[in-house]
Amino acid sequence: MISAPKFWHQILNLNLTDDLAPYIHRANLWFPLFVMLTFHKFLTTGIGRKMVMALTGLALIGFLITHMAGNLVIFLGAEAYNNYSHKLISNPLIYLAEFILLAFFVGHFINGFIVTYTNRKARPVAYQVKKGANHTSRKSISSSTMIVSGLILLVFVPLHLITFKYGPAYASAANPEVRDIHRLVMEEFTEMGEVIWYVLAMIVVGFHLWHGFMSA
Repeated sequence: MISAPKFWHQILNLNLTDDLAPYIHRANLWFPLFVMLTFHKFLTTGIGRKMVMALTGLALIGFLITHMAGNLVIFLGAEAYNNYSHKLISNPLIYLAEFILLAFFVGHFINGFIVTYTNRKARPVAYQVKKGANHTSRKSISSSTMIVSGLILLVFVPLHLITFKYGPAYASAANPEVRDIHRLVMEEFTEMGEVIWYVLAMIVVGFHLWHGFMSA
């Protein structure tokens, strides 16, 4: 049996770096994995999914504001608008930005669908009597139709990309190497059906973003 003085002498002379190194090494390996698993588990909860929806939604709102501001260049004339578009798509970071934007869009939609499905599954039988919300309620047309407006946007966004991003590549008269996107915009919005479709889509976007922003 080790005497008390000798025991404390060994404790005081313990080389923590050498003796605890294997345990520290294991902790360094497992701790990041533990954090990742814990974070992943949180993201799959109802609160986690709503947080993802809020963050991705705010990011998409930021993109829409930037996109709208860029499109206002069209009022400066065809050459200015075409040059702006050309500089934008010529930036090598555009592919990374598009990938991140796509990830935000898909993540927002998937989590929104799962949250809606989970909420409806929790109450499989709908209310037989729906009372009107009082003035203190946050329930509105926007909040009641979020899944519908989201599905409409899911149709609108690909059609918008097909029309303008992957549409006819007219060459600019000022510079043949620059795409004449101004001409394409003018052609599309001379069609009354296209104008009506975009006006309705923008109304849906407005309702969807309003509730999303107020709820974030």
